[in-house]
Amino acid sequence: MKQDMTLTNESFSFLSKSSEFLNLILNNINSCVLLLDKDLRLRAYNDALKTIFSNRKDENLLYVRCGEAIGCAYHVEEKKDCGSTSKCKDCELRIAALTSYMKDRVIYKDHIVRPFFTHDNRKVDKDLQFSTRLFHFNREKYVIMIIEDISRDAMHRVSGASNVYGAKHASIVKP
Repeated sequence: MKQDMTLTNESFSFLSKSSEFLNLILNNINSCVLLLDKDLRLRAYNDALKTIFSNRKDENLLYVRCGEAIGCAYHVEEKKDCGSTSKCKDCELRIAALTSYMKDRVIYKDHIVRPFFTHDNRKVDKDLQFSTRLFHFNREKYVIMIIEDISRDAMHRVSGASNVYGAKHASIVKP
């Protein structure tokens, strides 16, 4: 039976048997979605990680620590594992993930400005907004972390695309 999604007032529960559709959704949003285990290693991630945040664009990032996957400048410059650099004890992303994991606390739209390396090995400051939440699956605990790049450059890229689509839409609906 075909379901009209525009008429339903449900959550995504009706898609629980459609992993293909959920993967399409996750891989087509602009936010980086990371699934982290107790050691803050990536167990899953969406495409935004490699296109927006990672300095390791062509590598498999499963089981890589969060900071290493997102191109943390301190990890790269100090040549130390994520969790071992001089800045890790104060890293807001790390603290949020551990707080969610250990205390089952939701961190919502927290904010940091931090240097990262891009896939073309440039060091840039990124203005990030992030949220974390604990969840259980198959008797295991995980943290889902959602990161948005809200830097001026990133906002211009998104707003520029919106303006192009908005202009196209406006020309279509004009009488």
